[in-house]
Amino acid sequence: MGVKPDDGVTNVRVLDRIRSNPTGRLALKITVGVIGALVVAIGIVLIPFPGPGWAIVILGLAILAIEFVWAKNLLEFTKRHVQSWTHWVGRQSLPIRALIGVLGMIFISAVVWTAVYLSLDINLVTWTLDFVAKW
Repeated sequence: MGVKPDDGVTNVRVLDRIRSNPTGRLALKITVGVIGALVVAIGIVLIPFPGPGWAIVILGLAILAIEFVWAKNLLEFTKRHVQSWTHWVGRQSLPIRALIGVLGMIFISAVVWTAVYLSLDINLVTWTLDFVAKW
């Protein structure tokens, strides 16, 4: 059968029930730590490549923040600074926002070029020029 609404069990959250004994608390801390660290590590590896590298790092921090105060503080710090940067950019004129976008694309292109060059030993500029010349 189910739990009756008047039972006190319904007021206790699942994580609080797990934390209520020492073994559950340790198992939860280890599980959250391993999963969170794995997600952060995957995100860090993906940062230089196009895609959601930073979003995955922030997701990993959110997972770690379930159990670790330092991760919660770092996540709040990150949110605060990303929001302030976003609001600042939003207040700028269109030419300034376009300049920020162009500089961002140049930076991302340089990071991708460096990552491909160091990882695969392929110079994307030379490769692209050769490809275009063959047309």
